Amino acid sequence: MKKIISFGIVSLLIASCSGSKTTTVTPIKLTDEVSYINSITSSELKVHLSIIAADSMEGRDTGSEGQKKAGRYLVEQYKKDGIPFPKGADSYYQKVPAAFMNKDSGENLPDSANIWAFIEGSEKPNEIVVVSAHYDHVGMKKGEVYNGADDDGSGTVALLEIAQAFEKAKKEGHGPKRSILILHMTGEEHGLYGSEYYSENPLFPIANTVADVNIDMIGRRDDLHKDSNNYVYLIGSDYLSTDLFNICEAVNTKYTHLNLDYKFNDRKDPNRFYYRSDHYNFAKHGIPVVFLFNGVHADYHQASDEVDKIEFDALTKRAQLGFSIAWELANRDTRIVVDKDGK
Repeated sequence: MKKIISFGIVSLLIASCSGSKTTTVTPIKLTDEVSYINSITSSELKVHLSIIAADSMEGRDTGSEGQKKAGRYLVEQYKKDGIPFPKGADSYYQKVPAAFMNKDSGENLPDSANIWAFIEGSEKPNEIVVVSAHYDHVGMKKGEVYNGADDDGSGTVALLEIAQAFEKAKKEGHGPKRSILILHMTGEEHGLYGSEYYSENPLFPIANTVADVNIDMIGRRDDLHKDSNNYVYLIGSDYLSTDLFNICEAVNTKYTHLNLDYKFNDRKDPNRFYYRSDHYNFAKHGIPVVFLFNGVHADYHQASDEVDKIEFDALTKRAQLGFSIAWELANRDTRIVVDKDGK
């Protein structure tokens, strides 16, 4: 997650969730309707994260060789799982030019790239559900590697498992009605540059983008939940769409049974987390978003954010929730409605 906020005070995109109606969850048409959710496992997440957040990735700083190495691992996994890059693209990479990332800050960042993978919808392929996470971190400082296992190695590997679950469903004849665009963003730590670039240079029209499910830091617990990791913070789900809020609540009740904590959804929250991760660059274009987040902890942006501190049971359930939300967005009969203007 981006540590220093570079945005000014923004008045849009906040609304109350009171008075929301009940949403019926679209059933997964299987004898065991949770089999795809349960294909997201702690063991696979741990294997992936042990590689993504290894010292050999050198902290995955934007445009660095370590980040490129992590990116190559992601691409290898998508190829292994038979998940292609999107139609209309010529590779798994969307180049984000250095000139774009340095236009405001002058940090002298090098060229980098977002990474995308695609599960085409069976009935409404031109409607796109985005599932996103950033795969960069802060690199090395004074020779010490900042591995970013939680920030955002946890979200990065969650996307691998979510994509694999959707592809498994598709291969078994239960593919999503709408298309799923998996987006690993670059440049988040320096200013949300990868998501800003995509939102301004989208592969698919913004008007066809149904929602963004963004995942940033879902492998730990914060001091407000010392006694249990069975929670996740949801941010932004009710800002533009009552439907999205209801979907999040309904699929959690049906499948994952996490405590959905809305503390940081408050428009007056001083942390302003809503503006600090990649979903924001979708929301500012009027696309409904939900941000899954575990809160900050003592190892946030420290060299001590290591794999051995990840709580894989919590990571797994939160990744499963992300999948369940995306599943419902992709498979419901009607596209979710934007019914709030955020003013």
